[in-house]
Amino acid sequence: VQLQASGGGLVQAGGSLRLSCAASGIIFRNYGMGWFRQAPGKQRELVAFINNSGGRTTYEDSVKGRFIISRDNAKNTVYLQMNSLKPEDTAVYYCNVKWGSSWLDAWGQGTQVTVSS
Repeated sequence: VQLQASGGGLVQAGGSLRLSCAASGIIFRNYGMGWFRQAPGKQRELVAFINNSGGRTTYEDSVKGRFIISRDNAKNTVYLQMNSLKPEDTAVYYCNVKWGSSWLDAWGQGTQVTVSS
């Protein structure tokens, strides 16, 4: 399985970014997908989840109302639209595959998001 995240960058507080993650090596439409982030010195945390059909989404409290997760099963891609960005959103963002009750051990390189104040 390969997961390639992209779309990160440097943005001012209040700005927006759209992350993409292309998956290969799996039947993408069969699996829920998640976006995680890891800030320096902190544990990796799940920020958004979408089920296999795209009909159900969940968000970590700090991003509710600002981030939107979506997917295109025809393109094997999951997205994270990030709006009203804050400096505390600065982190490396990763996508991953919901694998049973856990997550696949295939994180990829992630994409860096830096929000300046």
